[in-house]
Amino acid sequence: MAHDSALFYENAGGVPFTAAYIQAKGDPIADLYEDIAAEEKARATYQWLIDMTDDVSADSLKFLQEREIIHSLRFREAVEILKEKRDEKIFY
Repeated sequence: MAHDSALFYENAGGVPFTAAYIQAKGDPIADLYEDIAAEEKARATYQWLIDMTDDVSADSLKFLQEREIIHSLRFREAVEILKEKRDEKIFY
């Protein structure tokens, strides 16, 4: 397939990008809950890797796991802010 000089996004394996990678409902609260779920799945994966490794420190995995926890917490905070503001009338 010829793309001329246009950008053609693909991953390292040569698989083209598709919009199916993006999980979005259009409702900010629902989308944030989807993000929270993704962060928690990543955190669980890092925990599994930490449990499986023979590296007693596993510092890089612990750092990545902590990062996922922080992301999840920030998304949860954003959900609470949106819940507080959703019934307010917005004036422009």
